[in-house]
Amino acid sequence: MATGLTDRPAAGPHPGATHAPAHQAVGSTPAWCAVPRCTLRFEKCADGFKIHCECADQASCGTLQNLCRSLAEGGCSCTCTKNGICVAQCNLCFCNCTCEPTAKGVCITCRSGDKDCCKLTQGCCECLATCCQAGCACTVCFGGVPVCCGTC
Repeated sequence: MATGLTDRPAAGPHPGATHAPAHQAVGSTPAWCAVPRCTLRFEKCADGFKIHCECADQASCGTLQNLCRSLAEGGCSCTCTKNGICVAQCNLCFCNCTCEPTAKGVCITCRSGDKDCCKLTQGCCECLATCCQAGCACTVCFGGVPVCCGTC
């Protein structure tokens, strides 16, 4: 199964903290999680935008679909990083995001019936697509939990 590691802060950001501790206390939870690695594509639609997440293998695809099925009721957000540094983060709390399974992964559709929120949603689409095309890694989350990561 193709997976990627994504940093998930256990208790929020800590200035000066390293991402990979030299040692870890017994019983403590690491701040890393494995999520399916996908090829991402961002597409504007009339009332918002779509995120197409496609996996290279069936195991990753099934994992992604199960994660989305379990977590899709939570708010959707996306974070783009370049060389481990966050360069863009879109919190899509102002629109309704749904997740539908596809043959190779999922399609996340984020829509808004409000004209101004639709502009914000499509602006997020442009930002995420530009970051991804520039070589950033994008992590897609539901309820703050990563469900996939990848590039264009």
